[in-house]
Amino acid sequence: MTGPARRIALSVGDPNGIGPEIVLKALAALKDERALSITVFGPADVLAQTATRLGLGEVLREARVRPAGELPASAFKPGEINAAAGESTVASATAAIQACRSGEFDAVVAGPHHETAIAQAGIEFSGYPSLLARACGQPQDSVFLMLVGGGLRIVHVTLHESVSTALARITPELVMAATHAGLRACHMLGLDQPKVALFGINPHASEGRLFGPEDEDLVVPAARQLRESGIDITGPLGADVLLADRKHDLYVAMLHDQGHIPVKMLAPQAASAISIGAEVVLASTGHGSAMDIAGKGLAKPDALLRSLRLLGGVSA
Repeated sequence: MTGPARRIALSVGDPNGIGPEIVLKALAALKDERALSITVFGPADVLAQTATRLGLGEVLREARVRPAGELPASAFKPGEINAAAGESTVASATAAIQACRSGEFDAVVAGPHHETAIAQAGIEFSGYPSLLARACGQPQDSVFLMLVGGGLRIVHVTLHESVSTALARITPELVMAATHAGLRACHMLGLDQPKVALFGINPHASEGRLFGPEDEDLVVPAARQLRESGIDITGPLGADVLLADRKHDLYVAMLHDQGHIPVKMLAPQAASAISIGAEVVLASTGHGSAMDIAGKGLAKPDALLRSLRLLGGVSA
């Protein structure tokens, strides 16, 4: 990378999960990474206690920290799911997003969240894309999730919702919007002319209408319009066939598991999750807050490091 360091706003995620630990470990690993300028957004007391427990006090003292999402001492219980931690997660991420919107930072990277904790706080949330959309004042269905890992880039048309709800929401326009967002993300990552493939909704992309009308009615019209606009696109075809060939730079999944399963099989605990389609680009880890090992010093920062470097332009 050339030019000035990329300025990253890094929120810690759920303070009772592994977020504070992997943030500090990532900072230690990036100590000599001149291409990145990182400011941490999160509860100051949580970061201080975590640094002391891990023996990373010096790392924290040298770090740029902006206190956000402060957590009552009684609610800081690593491994415990509670509403205060969910509220803190959203507050620190929102502060990072708003600072990026104001021009202070180039991108946001967010630590892993816990959806149940956020739900207990009474906050509407279906992953970082929905939070990013709300913080940027955009419709929720204008921001999409792209997973990057294991040599794959997969953008999702729908995400954290039941299959029946997802099917009711999918339209040709939504498929095209997800594809265009994925293409812009590929350009950001240095891919000028990516080859795109659309997964079908039903097995074998329905084989016409043999397994249902959804592909012919929803995905085929999107593919036709995308192709007419000059995009190099294949499909819809069965996800199994397309992934077996691995000939494309970007895949468009219609449903959550279509995209998550292959990436997480190929890049366990090491994938990046990028929220795309908003004025701010936000990346997170492809894994969760790992409450079972929170506070034990066992968490690895690999996925967080990948996300930081990815948005920092160090690697794609």
